[in-house]
Amino acid sequence: MRSIPKRYDGRIDLANPIPRFLAPTVTTAGVCVHYGATVALAPTTISLDGGRSVALVGPNGSGKSTLLLLLAGLLKPTSGTVARREGTVVSFVAQHQFQHRWMPVSVGEVLRMGRYGARGLLGRVRADDRRAIAAAAERMGVDDLTRRPFGTLSGGQRQRVLVAQALAAEPDLLLLDEPITGLDLPSQQRILDLVAEERSAGTTVVLSTHHLGEARCTDRVLLLAGCVIADGPPAQVLRPDLLTEAFGNRVVRRDDGAVVIDDHGHAEALDDDRPTAADLAPQHHHDHAHVHDEQHP
Repeated sequence: MRSIPKRYDGRIDLANPIPRFLAPTVTTAGVCVHYGATVALAPTTISLDGGRSVALVGPNGSGKSTLLLLLAGLLKPTSGTVARREGTVVSFVAQHQFQHRWMPVSVGEVLRMGRYGARGLLGRVRADDRRAIAAAAERMGVDDLTRRPFGTLSGGQRQRVLVAQALAAEPDLLLLDEPITGLDLPSQQRILDLVAEERSAGTTVVLSTHHLGEARCTDRVLLLAGCVIADGPPAQVLRPDLLTEAFGNRVVRRDDGAVVIDDHGHAEALDDDRPTAADLAPQHHHDHAHVHDEQHP
């Protein structure tokens, strides 16, 4: 069995009766993002707790990647605030990692990059860094690839290496942008197992997905269409009426009663939140009229 870090031992400090494990990892207050005149994300207020998995579901252009970038601190909101719990370590695995194939680095070097947050770019790799890297590589099944050139790996292997890199940071907040899209089944299952393991270990895991089956395995679903349409347990959010509001006529009800999303053409979408894609959102997205003194390009 792969080793899983244990971050909470169940003991409560009487001076601070709310364990750090249970405190919200990240909160947003009225955050929104404009790309020029286009609203990529209308005002959104959420609070994400430790030890929970959250799925972001919605069509292309619905704001999933934008929200992940905000949570990661890689994008400045047009307005509103993002607050992370003090000392929170964030790891972000972005979508479309094909741009890394040319990199003249080994898998081992890519994994060591996961410790840059703790040691800095030029910091010396210590014994605890090596232990964290080795544990992450083992969990993702890439410990036998460390000497391989990163660019020679298959898509599934590259994704597992990048997830292992994120794990090596020992994050409190793990953000995954469509982590299983286009991967082989073994790689998909390993990453889905990882989500469940990290959640059990106390990490806040947020992932975007087009797969309703994947979303149903999480604790909480945020359904987006330029704004948050619904927020709650999967059974309450992944309902035909709400999915139709978000996805429109791409929602299909099969003869057996199951509801699926017709995701034809998704693989050709190069950016989840390009401004032109916002036109796919339902009309109520455009009803969130609000004015800012400064708009970010």
